Amino acid sequence: MSFWHNRRVLITGAGGFIGSHLTESLVRAGAVVSAMVHYNSRNDWGHIELLDKKIRESLSVICGDIRDPFFCREAVKNQSLVLHLAALIAIPYSYRAPVDYVFTNVIGTLNILQACRDAGVEKIVHTSTSETYGTAQYIPIDEKHPLQGQSPYAASKIGADKIAESFYCSFKTPVVTIRPFNTFGPRQSARAVIPTIIVQLASGMEQIRLGSLAPVRDLSYVDDTVAGFMAVAESSKTTGELINIGSGQGISVGNLARLIADLMGVDVEIVCDTQRIRPEESEVMQLVACTDKAKKLTSWEPRTTLREGLLKTIAFISNNINIYKPYIYNI
Repeated sequence: MSFWHNRRVLITGAGGFIGSHLTESLVRAGAVVSAMVHYNSRNDWGHIELLDKKIRESLSVICGDIRDPFFCREAVKNQSLVLHLAALIAIPYSYRAPVDYVFTNVIGTLNILQACRDAGVEKIVHTSTSETYGTAQYIPIDEKHPLQGQSPYAASKIGADKIAESFYCSFKTPVVTIRPFNTFGPRQSARAVIPTIIVQLASGMEQIRLGSLAPVRDLSYVDDTVAGFMAVAESSKTTGELINIGSGQGISVGNLARLIADLMGVDVEIVCDTQRIRPEESEVMQLVACTDKAKKLTSWEPRTTLREGLLKTIAFISNNINIYKPYIYNI
């Protein structure tokens, strides 16, 4: 019988990009899933709306806000596992609204952890980000690499990660922190670099407008990231650990743009747009993951090549171009 069969699972941030894919995979695996989405007056469930009707009907959707500790306390009741993905993640917006990032990412994570501790949840998977490492001091980056808060977003996630670490050390709260590097795939928002490139090309624009072309990123297709979450949750060896998930390979933004243009059969000029460039000391120049620990503690390893993942992403965005705004810079 599957580890997930009839297991009660709460996913925070289920309406987001990775969260919606994880929700879908867990339902298919047989879990009893409660999908937490951010409350809004339109009763919009985010990317949950795009899932197959049978998947949606299998879910219990909970609308609320992780900044509310009373809401969190009710949401985690009777849950076996909590996969905590809810966060503010856009780096440019964190320059404009740093207080929101602290309240959502740090206080929100604290609320979830305390609620799980009080409820006796069996295991919590807390989501970090490779941005907490800052510009690499060595490559590939393992879990012992120093942390650097080069943006308010990164700083807020470092705070959240340390809160999670403290709950394990202080109270033996069964939490593991998963640190994905850059995930991409269908349903990702236009604020991310790959959809930004594809949307501009698919819209027939003669120039691709991007920020700095030099930064190097480790790109994982969303199916591999989701498999990483599930493997980390399943393993009895991961509690109290910090675990990288990535491809182990890096590509510059400029070379990535040229590769996508080639895959789409378009000859286009790439232009550096100054409004998209991060402050000099805030730009993270190189991120490439060491995933030895993940492979040692779980059965996980990446299976999708960059080219395969890009082709799937291009197909999705090209068929859903109406949900994007190619002529507006989305921070």
